[in-house]
Amino acid sequence: MPSRTENVETTPLLHYRLSRSQSLHDTRQSPRQLSTFSGVFIPCVLSMFSVILFLRLGFVVGNAGLLGSMGMYILAYFIVGMTVLSICAISTNGAIEGGGAYFMISRALGPEFGGSIGIMFFSANVFSSALYLLGLIEAIMDNFGPNGFLLPEGSSGLPQGRWWIFLYSSILLFLAFVVCLVGAKMFAKTVLFIFLAVMVALLTVMISFFVVPWRLIKYPPTNPATELNENLTANYTGLGHNTIHENIFMDYSTDYTTGRELDFISIFAVFFNGVTGIMAGANMSGDLKQPSKSIPLGTILACVFTYFTYNVVSVLVAATCTRDLLQNVYSFMQEINVWQPFVVVGIIAASFSAGLSNLIGASRVLNAVAKDDLVGIIFHPFKHESANGNPWPAVVISWALVQVILLIGQLNAIAPIVSIFFLLSYAATNLACLALEWASAPNFRPSFNYFSWHTCMIGMLGCLTMMFLINALYASVSIVVLMILFFYIHYRTPEASWGSISQALIFHQVRKYLLLLDIRKDHVKFWRPQIILLISNPRSSCQLIQFVNDIKKGGLYVLGYVKAGNLDDFPNDPLALEYNAWLSLIDHLKIKAFVELTLCDTIRGGIQHLLRISGLGGMKPNTVILGFYDNCIPVDSFKKGEIFKKVKVRFDEDDEIIGNVENHFAPLRELEDRKGLTAEDYVMCLQDAIKLQKNLCIARYFHTMDRDAIFKSKKKVYMDVWPVNFFKPETAGYLDTACLFLLQISTILHMVPAWNKKTLMRVFLCAENDDEATRKREEKLKNFLNELRIQAEIKIVTWENCIALIPKYEPEAAEEDEMYPVTRQDGITDNYLRSINDLVRKQQENTVVTFCYLPLPPADKKLHRRYLQQLDVMTENLKPTLLVHGINAVTSTAL
Repeated sequence: MPSRTENVETTPLLHYRLSRSQSLHDTRQSPRQLSTFSGVFIPCVLSMFSVILFLRLGFVVGNAGLLGSMGMYILAYFIVGMTVLSICAISTNGAIEGGGAYFMISRALGPEFGGSIGIMFFSANVFSSALYLLGLIEAIMDNFGPNGFLLPEGSSGLPQGRWWIFLYSSILLFLAFVVCLVGAKMFAKTVLFIFLAVMVALLTVMISFFVVPWRLIKYPPTNPATELNENLTANYTGLGHNTIHENIFMDYSTDYTTGRELDFISIFAVFFNGVTGIMAGANMSGDLKQPSKSIPLGTILACVFTYFTYNVVSVLVAATCTRDLLQNVYSFMQEINVWQPFVVVGIIAASFSAGLSNLIGASRVLNAVAKDDLVGIIFHPFKHESANGNPWPAVVISWALVQVILLIGQLNAIAPIVSIFFLLSYAATNLACLALEWASAPNFRPSFNYFSWHTCMIGMLGCLTMMFLINALYASVSIVVLMILFFYIHYRTPEASWGSISQALIFHQVRKYLLLLDIRKDHVKFWRPQIILLISNPRSSCQLIQFVNDIKKGGLYVLGYVKAGNLDDFPNDPLALEYNAWLSLIDHLKIKAFVELTLCDTIRGGIQHLLRISGLGGMKPNTVILGFYDNCIPVDSFKKGEIFKKVKVRFDEDDEIIGNVENHFAPLRELEDRKGLTAEDYVMCLQDAIKLQKNLCIARYFHTMDRDAIFKSKKKVYMDVWPVNFFKPETAGYLDTACLFLLQISTILHMVPAWNKKTLMRVFLCAENDDEATRKREEKLKNFLNELRIQAEIKIVTWENCIALIPKYEPEAAEEDEMYPVTRQDGITDNYLRSINDLVRKQQENTVVTFCYLPLPPADKKLHRRYLQQLDVMTENLKPTLLVHGINAVTSTAL
């Protein structure tokens, strides 16, 4: 197993090849073949033009007017432009692999968000490919079907019908499938040819506006107005001042294809579908020679080119076509062209290229998701690629899914949700960039600097707004689907090595709020336990670790461990692997705790380090819990059902399995083995905690606690509280600070829903006689508990027999001490403590945990062993017991 240092020295970054010959060799072997022009600019332009340019631009100008149209273009490209800035930032922040939007989102936001968006983006590409192919078939049928525009009169044209439509679209899909199956090089050649055809068609359209004279154009047969008069016509005027003046302002009508009343939102939604192709180039990231350079450059150039094209064509349309023509003949560009087939070729080429781009994009996204193994075994076959890097299984399944969708024939109802899926992925891209910017991670330093968190926020909100404007129902459905996928991937707990932005954001926010957390502003009303549990060996402490997790009440919880030794004696940090084992342990126990490990020459010195430096800022431990010091043989909780043999430990970013968690903790000591701490040192550790102003707790017999059995039990059980210092029985008549802390800790446990449901809390009142004075004490205690909102049953126990075993105490023989009050502990006999032990045990028939007062250790070191012996006698053979001593006020009766 390599050491931590060795692991750092073998990172891929340090093995980066600087040899020019090696670099050239790698380039020749790389499957990346596409340039900025062929891999990004052309796919983006064709996807953004699609059929909007030739079939819906007149629809937009005719209803919104020239000024309204230009306003729409500015708004649409502003929203898209903000997203493009985010794409550029992320794509220039490191090496981009295949998967486009999925790769960028997943590497920034983590596997759950990336995987769910990736699946939806794949689905959107599949459905979009089918939509474009069906739209292409409609254009073909309009021109070559029955009564087609390009057919001579009397010609029957292509047969029409549902299955004929399916046959035609399947043939075109198969052609696209062949192109994708051959690979990226064939795709580049195909889209280049298509791009030239679209540009020729666009050029002829723009020339036609200048050279074609006035003419009348008939309404199409699909327009309902032709049912009354099939000879209805509209004017094409050619360039004219009056025509453009007529088309300056908005004049909304009814869409003759759907019968819907139009408004700004409905027209904007139609046009916006034409500018959502900005990811077409990013989808090819795995096939680009230089994706970090090509994606931003090609995408920005495509947006600029299409924006100016839309504006120029809109001005020419407004200057040459009457509003009547624009609102009633959506295919007017074909009618006024110098040669009608040019426009038909442009429509067919643009539609086919859009379908082709979506098909190959879907296969690349699916391949990237499969490689990351986020979904499960069902995606495993799609990891495979050909020798030149073409993911042919993903291409095949994408083709098959599009083929199935083509069976539906009519996808008008699905079209909005496709746009919404794209918008959702764009919103996620903006969110990814926003999160990276907010996290202020040092490694987020993209070479593209023309963005800020403001642009990311605007882009994200713009995309989300457009989703609900297009269709609120579909937008809601898409978000629900996204959440289902998110939680499915999250609960599969995929082990991703690329990190998650959530950790960087959490760090950023936690640091900010820790600076705001001022310990000088603490108030007793908002006190909560901040616990450090000192553990000698986690093998014997699992039950205690889980129990303390229940009493932390949302406070800080630290597991502290001291390893005896000196760093000079080790070549590397001996705690590095152990730390990962501890993290695996707390993950398995499902507790919310931090781990603090330290190396020190002495255990006591290490404990002092932990008590002083654990925590950060205002979040510092205020309570110390440690195990009991006795001669019992530790019980190995790891062997209970052998569950820990399934818990694996992983190391660093390599995610390498280095064995079971139980193999990384030392075996438990045997009875004859020497302890790490002497009795004197143990008591000195208790005194150290008090000196450092920490509340102190000692836990005993928690290895016998079975939480599962307690919570499954059908009968009520008790948690017992004894708020009396048995070492000073004369103080039983009042509650000091330590007693109040004892009540607070037990109440916190009782507030935990699982414990509250199964346990009743009992507070014991010790009295010499059950008389009127005792009843008054009970009433006073009851009122006090009510003031503290503590729901507990008060139980009176008589301990006259116990008190009788204490020798007569002579105050004049005592020495005053501020830290350790007057009563001498050598006046407490073992017989008395055994009687106390019997008293407590007799009440424990249905008790699951007992809270007792912890007397302070004596100042005289000669009495330390005697002190531990007395604690041992007092708590021998009890149920799980927590001895508690608080030194700070923790309760409040104020609102």
